[in-house]
Amino acid sequence: MNYRIIPVTAFAQNCSLIWCEQTRLAALVDPGGDAEKIKQEVDASGLTLMQILLTHGHLDHVGAASELAQHYGVPVIGPEKEDEFWLQGLPSQSRMFGLGDCEPLTPDRWLNEGDRISVGNVTLQVLHCPGHTPGHVVFFDEQSKLLISGDVIFKGGVGRSDFPCGDHSQLIDSIKRKLLPLGDDVTFIPGHGPLSTLGNERQHNPFLQDEMPVW
Repeated sequence: MNYRIIPVTAFAQNCSLIWCEQTRLAALVDPGGDAEKIKQEVDASGLTLMQILLTHGHLDHVGAASELAQHYGVPVIGPEKEDEFWLQGLPSQSRMFGLGDCEPLTPDRWLNEGDRISVGNVTLQVLHCPGHTPGHVVFFDEQSKLLISGDVIFKGGVGRSDFPCGDHSQLIDSIKRKLLPLGDDVTFIPGHGPLSTLGNERQHNPFLQDEMPVW
């Protein structure tokens, strides 16, 4: 799987354009805003956009999803249905951050643990990783050892859990039970900040060391 990171909005969110090299079919993951910038990147790529994938329902990850879905005539897929309240609350989220109006969003398909998403000849595994939000999912391409982790894990950090229905202990459990077993050689694209590997985070992320209290 090939990818290009498109940083968007004042939140410096990593929107990912991913594609299959053989078929040139593509997907956008977490288009959080700056729709015109994303359109320029997609149109210049020569790829055929087939779908928009969402890891979770926070505004900074979904803000441009509806506009782009309508523009390209593609479905919005994900996250898991427990994030429905976040997507229906997008108007209040946008007001909270002083941003333009953002309509409620209902995806064309909810995702569940164990689902598979095809991007051309690439198959993404869906893992449900609650904690940052209750319906957070991540996307894993086993062949290329690449994980799109949303706001679950970062280089040297983990996602916030002080939002409604966030749960820090559940977040750490998701990382330790779902993500770390994928392998130390897996590279992940986080929702914000630089890429890292699961092996590096297993060794050095202070939130994942057993001696760290879980609170």
